[in-house]
Amino acid sequence: MDNERIIVDPEIAHGKPVIKGTRVPVEIVLGSLAGGMDILDIAEEYGLEREDILAAIGYAAKIVAKEEICAYA
Repeated sequence: MDNERIIVDPEIAHGKPVIKGTRVPVEIVLGSLAGGMDILDIAEEYGLEREDILAAIGYAAKIVAKEEICAYA
């Protein structure tokens, strides 16, 4: 995963993670994938590279890996 492709800057998109050099939020990329769009279609739609989309997936995977679910009986 190329961490340099995802940035968090309070001056861009209210500090949400975006694809570097764009204002495309990671959540838009992930939502598009979840909605059934193909990687190449997303790349074309938002002017991204395939590697940008893979970096967004990797970023989300890192976030989810840190989550802890507390189950109460």
